[in-house]
Amino acid sequence: MFAADFEPAERTSRRGSPRAPVALDVSIGKTRRTLCRVVDISINGARLQTYSALKRGTSIWLNLPRIGQIVAEVMWADDFTAGCKFHRPLSIEAFDALIRDHPA
Repeated sequence: MFAADFEPAERTSRRGSPRAPVALDVSIGKTRRTLCRVVDISINGARLQTYSALKRGTSIWLNLPRIGQIVAEVMWADDFTAGCKFHRPLSIEAFDALIRDHPA
């Protein structure tokens, strides 16, 4: 038998800002034909549940209430869930309104 001291690794996040859980039905695309749900959001990006598969590296138009169309890049995709990064961060005011009006 032996004993060893260890130091737990610090967990660092790759995200630039914290995300908040939401339940937000939105559409993807300039023509707003593809529906999806935003399940969490930050000023820099969002996690989506989609009805059609998205491909990593694709730029999409995400249509958010009160904000309108914003461009986002799909950073990862797994079946019908995807994470995207906004090309321009949301304003703090717009972010606060989204999480206040659409809680999870």
